[in-house]
Amino acid sequence: MTWIGFLHLYQPANSEDYAIEEATQKSYLRIIRGLEEHPNLKLTLNISGCLFLRWDEMSHGDLIKRIKFLVRKGQIDITGTAAYHPFMPLIPKEEMRRQIVENEEILKKYLGKDFKPKGFFIPEMSYDKEVARVIKKMGYSWIILDEISYNGKIGRADNSKVYLDKNSGLDVVLRSRYYSDGYFPDKARKEEIDFALTGNDGELFGLRHEDPTGEFEKLLKNKNLKTKTISEFISEQDSRERFSPIACSWESTEKEIKDNKPYILWYNKNNVSQVKIWELANLTYKIVLKHRNSENYDWARWHLVRGLASCTFWWASSKDFRHIFGPYAWNPDEINKRVNELVKAVRSLEKDTDLKTKIKIENLALDIKKVIWEKHWRTKEKELKKEGNT
Repeated sequence: MTWIGFLHLYQPANSEDYAIEEATQKSYLRIIRGLEEHPNLKLTLNISGCLFLRWDEMSHGDLIKRIKFLVRKGQIDITGTAAYHPFMPLIPKEEMRRQIVENEEILKKYLGKDFKPKGFFIPEMSYDKEVARVIKKMGYSWIILDEISYNGKIGRADNSKVYLDKNSGLDVVLRSRYYSDGYFPDKARKEEIDFALTGNDGELFGLRHEDPTGEFEKLLKNKNLKTKTISEFISEQDSRERFSPIACSWESTEKEIKDNKPYILWYNKNNVSQVKIWELANLTYKIVLKHRNSENYDWARWHLVRGLASCTFWWASSKDFRHIFGPYAWNPDEINKRVNELVKAVRSLEKDTDLKTKIKIENLALDIKKVIWEKHWRTKEKELKKEGNT
């Protein structure tokens, strides 16, 4: 069995220490330990720049050194990304480029001054042709997408091929939705698999799925298991199938693609909460950009990038991910935390912004909080009444 495994390691930059520590202890260290114990094992990892920064703050320098050693050994292929995990198709190009450059600087700081990834992970695998063109112009050679990008259908692409994006000139590998949904080590135990190219959040391996029987470790001990990094896999392919990827994410459904709503999980025009949060995010971005010469500009950006993270909008989607070991994507506290970052970005510019601007931002934020908490408690009330009738 040949397994091309891609894992995305990310925690929001403003996560509490305990949340990052839990993911590190249960998942990230487990993955690194597996690589160390099996010198022939190879994986492709995306480690968001903001996670490297938080590890450093939390005295996980030893973990970073272990990762650096595995990169130098060729067991880990690290990709580029946008440092703070924004939803790239819906942010300005200038912000895309800025976060890509910052991520590159972070990787050089921790992995070596000459480090430059070949591949790029678009947060949420959210493909857009303009995003792809920016990535290509910034020197990257390949991206990973979900197979639904091939023609809007699941199960139609050949995951063992390397493709060429006609829009950008990037090489593309397509993850298998079937093998990526759920827990791959379980499927590898139950099925005869010749080839699998998977893409998952790293937190799946321990934090979200506890794996009490150690199927991950059993998979790594399988003498018939062959692994390659994505860069190695691409370099071995002589031909490319040219195609134009469809706008999508790794969560897009066939119906969403058909209805031309590829990003509905992060922006649904019928979701009042998301619409208002995007209004606040876009306005905040414009205000911060306008005052780039302010003495507090760096502080404003510090808050802005945390508010622009894709999870700001994801937590307002109300979608259930428990079928793939994920949570129910509705959490007013998480939304509030990130809305507050956007507000703080403008508050940081108190000497530069007028009263009208300040009040507008504050009122918009209050409006968002009112909408999400009303929705939350009305939903809870219905659930309680339903329980009382059963």
